[in-house]
Amino acid sequence: MADIKYYDVILKPVITEKSMNGMADKKYTFLVHPDANKTQIKEAVEKMFEGTKVKSVNTMNLDGKKRRRGLVVGKTARTKKAIVSLTEESKEIEIFEGL
Repeated sequence: MADIKYYDVILKPVITEKSMNGMADKKYTFLVHPDANKTQIKEAVEKMFEGTKVKSVNTMNLDGKKRRRGLVVGKTARTKKAIVSLTEESKEIEIFEGL
């Protein structure tokens, strides 16, 4: 397995209606590196966003969707999604402010 640094783990936040509703319960959704494990994701969130304490991390691997262009059939890239739950006394994550 490749050596993944904490700043390479989180790729981008997931902005959907369901993920926005989870923010009321201090649950944030991110697309993460496919080889990252739960402890690496927890460490990355706590280092990148100061004042946050992670309670739990749930991950899911998503296969690529089939796409077709004419006779050629291919697949989009596979991704990994993580839902990070913060503790009650933890600070909010600022990148989601004003959305």
